[in-house]
Amino acid sequence: MVDYKPTISEMETEEEMIAAAKQIVKALEMNKNLTDDAKKILANLGMQLCDITRENEHKDESVQGKEGLNEIERQLNLIQDKVLHWERDQSIIWACGQKETYEYLKAVDEARKLTESLESLSLNNDSEDATLLHRAHDVLQMAMARLEEEFRHLLVQNRLPFEPEHMSFRSSEDDIMEAGSVISSGDDSLEDVVQRDSISRGSGEYIIELVHPDVIPDLKSIANLMFDSNYGRECSQAFISIQKEALDDCIYILEVEKLSIEDVLKMEWKTLNSKIRRWIGAMKIFVRVYLASEKLLSEKIFGDLESVGSVCFVESSKTAILQLLNFGEAIAIGPHKPEKLIRILDMYEVLAVLIPDIDTLYSDDTGSCVRIEYLDILRRLGDCAKATFLEFENAVASNVSTNPFPGGGVHHLTKYVMNYIKTLADYQETLDVIFKDHEREDPFSVSLDMSPISDEENIEGSSLVSPMAQHIQSLTAILECNLEGKSKLYRDDSLQHVFLMNNIHYMAERVKGSKLRTLLGDGWIRKHNWKFQQHEMNYERATWSSILSLLKDEGIQNPGSNSISRTILKERLQSFYLAFEEVYKNQTGWSIPDSQLRDDLHISTSLKVIQAYRTFVGRHINHISERHIKYTADDLEDHLLDLFEGSQKSLHGGHKK
Repeated sequence: MVDYKPTISEMETEEEMIAAAKQIVKALEMNKNLTDDAKKILANLGMQLCDITRENEHKDESVQGKEGLNEIERQLNLIQDKVLHWERDQSIIWACGQKETYEYLKAVDEARKLTESLESLSLNNDSEDATLLHRAHDVLQMAMARLEEEFRHLLVQNRLPFEPEHMSFRSSEDDIMEAGSVISSGDDSLEDVVQRDSISRGSGEYIIELVHPDVIPDLKSIANLMFDSNYGRECSQAFISIQKEALDDCIYILEVEKLSIEDVLKMEWKTLNSKIRRWIGAMKIFVRVYLASEKLLSEKIFGDLESVGSVCFVESSKTAILQLLNFGEAIAIGPHKPEKLIRILDMYEVLAVLIPDIDTLYSDDTGSCVRIEYLDILRRLGDCAKATFLEFENAVASNVSTNPFPGGGVHHLTKYVMNYIKTLADYQETLDVIFKDHEREDPFSVSLDMSPISDEENIEGSSLVSPMAQHIQSLTAILECNLEGKSKLYRDDSLQHVFLMNNIHYMAERVKGSKLRTLLGDGWIRKHNWKFQQHEMNYERATWSSILSLLKDEGIQNPGSNSISRTILKERLQSFYLAFEEVYKNQTGWSIPDSQLRDDLHISTSLKVIQAYRTFVGRHINHISERHIKYTADDLEDHLLDLFEGSQKSLHGGHKK
């Protein structure tokens, strides 16, 4: 038996009849003359009419719902055909033109809306309607997987080459500058082996296109649709994984190797020095150029999705930036060798300069882990730099020599230390930060203060009160103390004074001609000028006082009379010549490397010696035989110019040999 289904016109007539009956019942109920039984019958009739109306309404809804589901199924079939077509084709949709991509995105968006419509209905899991919902989910999932594939393809195939042309990296061994240790530094100045890499504090942010700009709208459309369809996690993970690879490629292009802490700690200094220099340049480019561009790319693609862009940027870049910071950690925990200090300061300065960039790039909570780690590495490098400087002081203080330095010239240690601190003067601002709250009194200031310069004059200007100035002053005092000890190795007092004169003069000149002058002050320079001049006078006194006493008139008279003893004059001249020749033999082998200092000492010595000799010979010329005059004043003056040339000579019979 087939169920009867009324037509729409029949249903409308029935509704009109029921409505008319309701009006009749309502009119009869208003009649006051009706009996109770009649009122009861009318009430029951009204209730029955209402039940009929509700039943018809439910039927209408069922019919309408059925028709709606039929329409949804029809649309879903069309969408499914579209999606399956591209699954069978396997071609890249975005390579087939704008029309195809637009139609595919439109179809997928309709699938999303259909799925949402079905989800809004209260469906029985066993009903045909629930099956339709499952189909819709399957179609949407298939489409989302395809969109993710297209998203990945667009990112990879449209990646633009990264060419950091604004900074070059030279790997030639000739470019690797190695600093020796304090103990075995040799005679090369630190300037010859350590140079500061330029760190541009004013360099701007360089934004480059990492992905071709033409595909950004497509990537953004895919991302928005996937997030609207509750597939945001898949989309963001696709972006993160692709960009992680891109960031790894960037580090590779910048020639920064992936090294473990153990690898770094075992590395020889020559190799490590080269890698630190490369890291410094790479860090600046990676943060200011690549990361800044990477964040902008994230914001362009996920800009409509609140914090998604920031999260994707952090997750894609975190591994790479932490890898670079891991190298900084390895340097910070390594041994505190003095030759590493300049490079450690370079690393510290780069990180310090890039703090505003890191704060901007990782500004929200998701990037806090990077900011925290970054600041921790910066602090640890600062601690390492401070410990390395103190280790340098200890190395200078404990540098022991068993033999005197040949010729009394400028010691290797003096050259190394002064050139070292001259280089450190370029890092004054950085070292002041590192040494902050670690100021101390100079333990050597009292024991070594031989000059009459007052403390007020010595500490002039504000530079000397800075933490770095105190440490540099302490280091120079430690050096002087060490040089005092080394001078004691000379048996000849005169050579002790020449050695100290040379070294203190070298210290004063290095300070006077560099940024150290501002750091230590003119008072420090005057004090050390006074010191080396004192050693110059002490040399003259130790060398020539006893010799020139031979040219005095005391004791040249004959016993018991005021007449001049020719014999005593002859003996005096012979003793003077022997003493002069001995000085010549010894002190031609001594060294005063600074030509101006050497000339000054030649002039000062000549004034005293030649004047005394001329006066003595001139006063007693009538009592001295010409054959007893071995050298003229001009001969002696000429011979004095040979002193301190570092090449030993001797005089025999008035001739040089």
